[in-house]
Amino acid sequence: MNVHIRPTVTPEAEEMLEDLADSLEISEHRYEQAEKRYKSLGEWLNRPESTIRQYDPQVHVQGSFGLGTVTPPLTDNDEYDVDAVCEFRRLTKAEKTQAQLKQMLEVEMRAYARAHSMNEPLEEHRRCWRQPYADGAQFHIDVTPAVLSGAELTAALKARYLDASLAQTAISITDNKHPHYYVISTDWQRSNPRGYLKWFLSRMIAVYEKRKKILLQKGVRAGTEPIPDYRIRTPLQQSIMILKRHRDIMFVGRNDDKPISIILTTLAAHSYEGEEKISDALFAILSKMDRFIEYRADGSRVISNPSDPLENFADKWKEHPERALAFDEWLQKARSDFATIAGLSNKQLIADYLVKGVGGNIADRVRERSARRMSAPPILTQGLVASEAAARQAPPRIQGDRRNA
Repeated sequence: MNVHIRPTVTPEAEEMLEDLADSLEISEHRYEQAEKRYKSLGEWLNRPESTIRQYDPQVHVQGSFGLGTVTPPLTDNDEYDVDAVCEFRRLTKAEKTQAQLKQMLEVEMRAYARAHSMNEPLEEHRRCWRQPYADGAQFHIDVTPAVLSGAELTAALKARYLDASLAQTAISITDNKHPHYYVISTDWQRSNPRGYLKWFLSRMIAVYEKRKKILLQKGVRAGTEPIPDYRIRTPLQQSIMILKRHRDIMFVGRNDDKPISIILTTLAAHSYEGEEKISDALFAILSKMDRFIEYRADGSRVISNPSDPLENFADKWKEHPERALAFDEWLQKARSDFATIAGLSNKQLIADYLVKGVGGNIADRVRERSARRMSAPPILTQGLVASEAAARQAPPRIQGDRRNA
């Protein structure tokens, strides 16, 4: 594997990358809207009349909304994908089949939709139930039913002398393509979104706490509540958002080959070393991310799930080698595209290159932010250079992949 050299970044390119990250922020309203909906569902599942209340169903968000790496849909016809898990905490795999568990959740989600006058029908997917929302919400929520399996994963990892420090939050999830879907079995598909989130946060905790402190010093509070995670954005999260958008643009029309978000997120988090500028973080990630892929003697590649080392996020690459080649293709292009941008000092030229890499609508937002930055006098706030106009106009620094988010 060749060592990739990090480029020198001009001040103009650094500013434009900051504007790009800000332009990829979704509105605070979107986060609050999604949070309100999945909390509302959790309350419904635990109401006195609920048919599953005795199993202690707990709903929590996962995927990009949980990791703070959500990016706007490519078009107005696309939707935000809010991923959630419904853990049945007082139920085990010895009591119900996967099919029964999924049907139990279906009954309550259909009742919830009727009670809230939802016109869009509930949809069954391989592992989850999808509820689209109307009224211009432009998002749907995918809810995957699950039971706890932390003790099981802990034992399996310890038996193989693997790290089990994050295993306690593991869950077993339904999958209607699983061979044991209709029978009582201990063999279910496994996941660990809360363990993964804990690992992800550990990769940026120092910068996260520093930015949270700055917000507190600036008086940014959410009433009497703690500052929500979606108000705080680190260069790791911002870099992942930039790379995800670049990937989405590159693979328009090639969705089957597109590198999945959990792979980009995992390799980026491994590569991040606490850089405080977006450009430093972005190019550190691009220069190192393929070093965290393990190459096996049989030609396969392994990208281990940090919260479950027995899971390989790149397991489909062996069966579909074109996906591994697509990742290599994307990484080479991302390195080339952003290295070109890094060396430019003409902001108009940078914006023109951004059109190719992240799309015209986002590039237009970057131009607008750059223009506002140039038209306002600079001020110094807690060691961060900003402008009064940018401070007023930029959306709040926000927070939370599923595998295809």
